Amino acid sequence: MNIQKFTFNNFQENTYVLYDQSKKCIIIDPGCQTKSEENTLFSYIQNLELQPVGIYNTHNHIDHVFGITAVREQYSIPFYCHEGEIEGLRQVPLYAPVYGLTMSPINDPDGTLKEGENIQFGDTSLEVLFTPGHSPASVCFLHRDEKILIAGDVLFQNSIGRTDLPGGNYETLMTSIKEKLMPLNDEVIVYPGHGENTTIGTEKRENPFIQEWERAGR
Repeated sequence: MNIQKFTFNNFQENTYVLYDQSKKCIIIDPGCQTKSEENTLFSYIQNLELQPVGIYNTHNHIDHVFGITAVREQYSIPFYCHEGEIEGLRQVPLYAPVYGLTMSPINDPDGTLKEGENIQFGDTSLEVLFTPGHSPASVCFLHRDEKILIAGDVLFQNSIGRTDLPGGNYETLMTSIKEKLMPLNDEVIVYPGHGENTTIGTEKRENPFIQEWERAGR
């Protein structure tokens, strides 16, 4: 499996294109906000002659959904997220003015994601992990064999997702990290929704939030 990261919009959000030798690809968290950013994404897909088959979102905060409608229209492909993230998607146009933005409503997803199910594209399969806390129903996408985790805003390099937004909860997030992510192989590479990659092993050793949680006996 190949991964291409694009950092889009003023929130510096990471959008990912995943593809394999079949040339089938999926787009995760399309955050392209401007026509220029859309063209950057579309040109990459065209130049590699990839065939998009789906949009998969880790969660639906504003910075991760800017490009959903444009990508849907460009490729006529379905969009998926967890059922618990649908209401958050509907709320985006209502709170966008807080950030000085105007957004049109985004159509509801074509399907939903559940814990433990597999996303299939080409010859590749990703496992869905339910990891709420940053948002009501965040998910991560795991490729166990290749030790790759698309983590959204659950886990960052030396940090964690914020929990002060609607639907966020610190204890829920830390429980998700402890129960779903920390048991993974130390060599698993974490591709976060913002910032640089890290590994599960590095975060076990160095992440201050995880260390504090463990010291508290949680």
